[in-house]
Amino acid sequence: MKTLSCRRFSTAAATAPLPFPHHSLPDSRGRDNDFIAVAHSHVLRAEWAALDALAPSLTPFRNAHILLRLRNDCHLALKFFNWSLRCSPPASHTFDTHAIILHVLVRSRRFKIAESVFRQNLMPRTQNSTSELFDALLRTYRICDSSPAVFDVIFKAFAHLRKLRKATETFRLMRDYGFLPNIESCNAFLSSLLHRGRADVALAFYREMQRSRISPNVYTLNMVLSALCKLGKLEKALDLLEKMEGMGCSPTVVSFNTLIDAQCKNGLLEAAMKLKNMMTGKGLEPTVVTFNTLIHGFCKQGKMHDAYRVLGEMKTAEVRPNTVTYNTLIDGYSQTGNSEMGAKLYEEMIANGVEVDILTYNAIIMGFCNGGKTKKAAHLVKELHEKNVAPNSSTFTAIIIGECKRQNSERALQIYKVMKRSGYIPKSDTFNLLISTFCKNNDFEGAIQVLKEMLERYMAPGEALLTELFEGISRCGKTHLVTELRSSTAGARLISEAYFTNEDRTNVLDLECRSTEDE
Repeated sequence: MKTLSCRRFSTAAATAPLPFPHHSLPDSRGRDNDFIAVAHSHVLRAEWAALDALAPSLTPFRNAHILLRLRNDCHLALKFFNWSLRCSPPASHTFDTHAIILHVLVRSRRFKIAESVFRQNLMPRTQNSTSELFDALLRTYRICDSSPAVFDVIFKAFAHLRKLRKATETFRLMRDYGFLPNIESCNAFLSSLLHRGRADVALAFYREMQRSRISPNVYTLNMVLSALCKLGKLEKALDLLEKMEGMGCSPTVVSFNTLIDAQCKNGLLEAAMKLKNMMTGKGLEPTVVTFNTLIHGFCKQGKMHDAYRVLGEMKTAEVRPNTVTYNTLIDGYSQTGNSEMGAKLYEEMIANGVEVDILTYNAIIMGFCNGGKTKKAAHLVKELHEKNVAPNSSTFTAIIIGECKRQNSERALQIYKVMKRSGYIPKSDTFNLLISTFCKNNDFEGAIQVLKEMLERYMAPGEALLTELFEGISRCGKTHLVTELRSSTAGARLISEAYFTNEDRTNVLDLECRSTEDE
């Protein structure tokens, strides 16, 4: 499978534009001329029923000449074009006839309709290459007295549809003939590249824009900032931010938020705060996104004091905290073992009328469960039902973790069964925790049961946990459990595969032999 390469934009066209082709349609003669004159007359008089009788005799040549006669009346030309698509033989339309209607629409500045015609009728014809369509547009360009905007329509359409390879090919062809897309089309292409995760190609295209002297606007530069940040080029991003005003584009809130997010993701929280202060110094007010990004950055590093301080600054700036703000802080306090502060923020959230969602509940429940406060967690679960908020996988996982921390393996297993009935599958870490808890409680029957279900989900525990499990079984003399595990295909494979050291493998084989003797 081919991949879009940034090298496609690595060299600008150093030579003069290619010569523009001189082309005109042959004059209509004889029967063709008579047919075209009659059909044109019917169109002018809106005699569509009479045209229906002529439809089987339409050819690409006749279609093209009728469209050319209608080129000064965009509405009639489009009406005839749509009629001919419905009523005439498919072979009566070629790239040339489609190119003519695009020229007619663009001349009348009906850009959106032109793009719609292209999407509906020409996209299927350009599956392999865009060059045939481009050549047709070139051939019919002069006879339609068209404008370069027609090529821009095609480039923008490919960009909006995220057909990146075709957009790249179209841009290259435009550049070769001396046509360049406008900044809005370039921005559409940059946006699609970033959406597809191709920040490297986005930067390469921006460099080509610079070489082609296409002046960027603030939206362009904000996307370039985003591309630089995604590639970890933070110094270059900061340098561009400083140069934006000299390029005629004042940085916006989005410009600063993009950089603040990148600094936070890279753990550079002091630099992120400096950017926020620089932002206010330029007369830009931080938004809820700005503050939420900073709060998340501090919470991620466990710096809850700083995160709470940012919340205070947010309130001082009269920016109302939202659900994301509180969820981030509650989760941060839960992860650092301060469930009381998480509960306090939850109460503040309710008092301020901020919407509570399942992520809020999960964060508080996890905080209680991490501290072994399963009764408080159970109370919140009950509240979920009262408010008709459905628990999700994370909710069940949090409660299982809480019960496991209390070494309550039976209760944890019950929650696990409810979780399965609700259609959620635990992650590998949850399975491992359940097995470990059962082992600590010497409940090896339960551990084997969970292990079998884990294996059925194509997951396997780590070597240390398996060693703990089999040593426990050996110590308690419950060798029949190994036979039980071996009876399942996945269990037999687990035992036979190299999950253990030689000593561990010997222990398992010994257990198998003893269980066989017991039988």
